[in-house]
Amino acid sequence: LSDSRAETLIKSGRTDHLRYFLGKRRAFDEYWQSYKIAVRNGYEMADISLWCDYVDMLSCLGKDIHSPKFLCPTNLKAEHDRRQEELNRQREREEITKKQQKAMEDEKRFKELKSKFFGIHFTDGTIQVHVLESVREHLEEGATMHHCVFSNEYYLKEDSLILSATIEGKRIETIEVSLKSFEVVQSRGVCNKNTEYHEQIVNLVNANRRLI
Repeated sequence: LSDSRAETLIKSGRTDHLRYFLGKRRAFDEYWQSYKIAVRNGYEMADISLWCDYVDMLSCLGKDIHSPKFLCPTNLKAEHDRRQEELNRQREREEITKKQQKAMEDEKRFKELKSKFFGIHFTDGTIQVHVLESVREHLEEGATMHHCVFSNEYYLKEDSLILSATIEGKRIETIEVSLKSFEVVQSRGVCNKNTEYHEQIVNLVNANRRLI
């Protein structure tokens, strides 16, 4: 073997570690410096795979992977699990931040597309219909009605306008109107089912489509 690192491991009797590194050539380059520091500090690695995974997490968490303080935990398994939980929390925060950023971008785009329709509302005395005016309103509509108006991002569809039909403030059906034909594409109640007010809602929207 020409790799001096392999020779070092053979001479020190760490053939199990050598087998691991040879099976993952990239690991030799990524972990070797950290590995040497840990070994110089007398650290014994009963599970080289777990240790390398642990070092990976330290790196992702921005910890110093050349510090014996981090590289030589007394209880590797417990410290590995603790860092795993920490990394999961970090990723959750990053995901939340990403979603918040996307929501802000979506809101801006949504307003560019649909703000001219904001304020449209009409009633037949029983049913009130109004245009949803924010991404959050689409989120709340989808969550309450158990359908995909939010998850499928209807608010970003250029040719669709989403309205909500309510009775005394309670959501009854969600309506999609085509901005090409100005006709009702669909009107859905909870779990995409039609309600007893379905025909009345569709007729009400069609009767007032001139407002759109």
